[in-house]
Amino acid sequence: MSLLPRTAEEFSSAEYWERFFKKHGEKAFEWYGDYNKLCGVLHKYIKVQDKVLVVGCGSSELSEQLYDVGYKHITNIDISETVVTHMTQRNAERRPGLAFHQVDATQTPYEDASYQAALDKATLDAVASEEEGTLARNMLTEVGRVLKVGGRYVCVTLAQESVIKLVVDHFVQLGWAVRLHCLQEETGPDEDSFALPVFVLVCTKFRQPMPMPILEMCLGEDGAPVRHTQVSELLSAVKEHQAYFVLRKRLRTGTDASSNLSLTLCHAKTGLPRYTLTIQDSLPGAKVPRPNQFAIFIVPQGSETAWLYSSTEGRRQLAASANFRRLVIVAMHRNQEYKDMEAVQSELSPMVMDLAPPGMPANHQVPFLSVGGDLGWREEVSRGVSQLSGEFIVENVKGEDGELYRRLVFMSNAALVQSESRLVSSNTVSSQKKKNKKKSKATAAPVTSSSPLSVDSGFLCCAHHEVMVAGLALLGLGLPKNKDVPVSVLLVGLGGGGLPQFLRDFVPSVTVEVVELDPDVLEVAKTWFGFQPDDRLTVTLGDGLERICALEKEGGRLFDAIMFDVDNKDSTLGMSCPPAAFVETPILQKVSSLLTPRGLFILNLACRDSALRKSVLERVNGVFPTILSQKIDEEINEVLLCSCGDKETSDSILPSLNQAAQNLQSALNSNRIEPNRRPHIDIAELLKNLKVA
Repeated sequence: MSLLPRTAEEFSSAEYWERFFKKHGEKAFEWYGDYNKLCGVLHKYIKVQDKVLVVGCGSSELSEQLYDVGYKHITNIDISETVVTHMTQRNAERRPGLAFHQVDATQTPYEDASYQAALDKATLDAVASEEEGTLARNMLTEVGRVLKVGGRYVCVTLAQESVIKLVVDHFVQLGWAVRLHCLQEETGPDEDSFALPVFVLVCTKFRQPMPMPILEMCLGEDGAPVRHTQVSELLSAVKEHQAYFVLRKRLRTGTDASSNLSLTLCHAKTGLPRYTLTIQDSLPGAKVPRPNQFAIFIVPQGSETAWLYSSTEGRRQLAASANFRRLVIVAMHRNQEYKDMEAVQSELSPMVMDLAPPGMPANHQVPFLSVGGDLGWREEVSRGVSQLSGEFIVENVKGEDGELYRRLVFMSNAALVQSESRLVSSNTVSSQKKKNKKKSKATAAPVTSSSPLSVDSGFLCCAHHEVMVAGLALLGLGLPKNKDVPVSVLLVGLGGGGLPQFLRDFVPSVTVEVVELDPDVLEVAKTWFGFQPDDRLTVTLGDGLERICALEKEGGRLFDAIMFDVDNKDSTLGMSCPPAAFVETPILQKVSSLLTPRGLFILNLACRDSALRKSVLERVNGVFPTILSQKIDEEINEVLLCSCGDKETSDSILPSLNQAAQNLQSALNSNRIEPNRRPHIDIAELLKNLKVA
């Protein structure tokens, strides 16, 4: 039979406690910890000479141990006659001054302001569920009545949300100071121990109510107090500590390769995120060498969004390659300084040992792993706020290939790189471009480069952008008959401008119109990604759907390719690209009407929901009879190449693709605007796995 109540309501029942104490008799049941665990924080707030009221003493040895170390003015009360009789008899000879009374804590016979301290170990938790908290409030009111000014209510509690909110709200309204200690516990994988941490709540009575609430949280008995301004902030801090203890308990008692547990470690003073730890266990049956119990892998700065570190499958591959029972993958955060690998190891070591797998020897040496032995490199070069998309940063990072890259990241989804371009030395560009770039980057030149940097427009960082360019092979570009034939492209979604600039710089006779909703994104592209519109590359600021509708209504203008590369700001949906409205049938029909006879609709689709993806494909296929699909390796993205003509089969399309790819490759290579810039793209490789959807 369980030794703990099966339901919360039982905590408040006098009958329950009568049965409980009769069942356990002489055995003291140390509810939420014994004297040795609590003495440090109790001695901090309760003086030896204080007159102490112990509320709901039970059969705990706590009062006896306090008495033995000098606390001679203790009055114990409990609702159970059985326990009061038992405790009185047990202490009659050894502790004649230790008093036990059968008293209802909500109606005590004691005078106002007659105690310096009230000690409560789990009694609040027991009564809080009764009568929607009325019983608990009555008890707290009674505690407040019997305490002197400067007196303290010291409560040992699990701090369940409803309980801690009730007590904190109660005393904050009275103008008392409130402090919580979350007690650290060194335990083994004992499945009978509490998963939740034990808190000690200390509420101090003032003569005059405080004008502003004093709300503090301390880690351990001696931890420095962290001040909170609102009750909700304090409650959130409690929940974070509880979640960590539950996670730690789960990790200490088992392994699970299918789980994807993670936690964030914050800077103690600023509260800002500093590390994100993701735990990856080895697969059942994996042949792991006995010494390979546990390891920590430090992700280089700037690489945390890479597939290997950011996706579930990628982390599993990383763990399988490292071949440890448990691998903790550590990502470092922006706006934080990290001295070197040794400093990071020193900072993480005390915390990560809490995450060790069950059964690992206490003296086991835990290796720290990394790529190349360093922390990587990241430099923030700009920060701003978009009225439409929120806060963003532009940063330079050093890739694992040793190259430098520039990224645009919206902080609403900091794990996603919105746009990325490779940087090269500006010595390869014209003196005019060099002059402009120096001007815009005077205060942000990367420390790893001795010369100014510019964006390499011939290098597409996004694999789906490469496939979108490769899809133009279906237009017959590079064929002699199409030489000097104009190519018109409508692109919805600018980002950093890498895709439209590549099209303008390398596709022969092309004109590109880009539709971008966010004017701040356009400014970022111009300032930090070298985006330079001209008569062959124009930008229309506005809603992409409205632009499609306006073009169809105006008539007289057709495009050889219409590309949708626009993300969905609502990250809760199963489709992150494009927004659902872009693939509704009426819009698709308008897109079709704006294409030339040879025209292509090229869609970047990122859809995790298989049912939703199927629905999108059915709608697209209802307008475009032929759809070719190219999945992007290690990403959820796929690129759809859609044509309006008669439905074609694999046999009629795929055999000619290789030659079409060679033709486009030749056209791109021969259309360089600048001799020192070339397109870093392999069209044939990108199209070799194209399938008919």
